[in-house]
Amino acid sequence: MVFEYKPKGVCSQHFRFEIEDNKIQSLKVVGGCNGNLSGISKILVGMDIDHVIERFSNTTCGYKNTSCPDQIAEALKAYKNANA
Repeated sequence: MVFEYKPKGVCSQHFRFEIEDNKIQSLKVVGGCNGNLSGISKILVGMDIDHVIERFSNTTCGYKNTSCPDQIAEALKAYKNANA
């Protein structure tokens, strides 16, 4: 299933996930730090979304109260709520 999310408070502008059986099949990110987010996207392939939420939640970036990893966790929480 494809799930799209607009992150808030970060440089990234759009997330596009493919999720099957509670596992991330792919993540495409528009905007943000390309190298870091490309690496994160590759690492996440095959990971269980609950594990990603646990690891990425409450990660901050500099002075911000959030970060791209935190917004990935928020996106996955929204996906779970929409598909509960």
